[in-house]
Amino acid sequence: MKRALIACLALGGCATTGETITVKVPVPVPCVSADLPKAPAYPDTLPALRAAPDQAEFTRLLAAGWPLRDARLKALEAAVDACRTLPPK
Repeated sequence: MKRALIACLALGGCATTGETITVKVPVPVPCVSADLPKAPAYPDTLPALRAAPDQAEFTRLLAAGWPLRDARLKALEAAVDACRTLPPK
């Protein structure tokens, strides 16, 4: 008797109408494109600045790194601005 009851309960779950239920779940999507270049190798790193033999070399390293950092900052700001202007879903 118990086995018959368990079998009926187990098979009762198979007698569904076959409806499909759609559940909307938010999926995180990166807004920064994959073509954003990696950060360049900056010449004005802290070890390079500490190893500079004189003030002229120190200044040259800083002057070489400045445009690279400025270009990288502009690219990152453009990516962030693009993320901010995405239409809400």
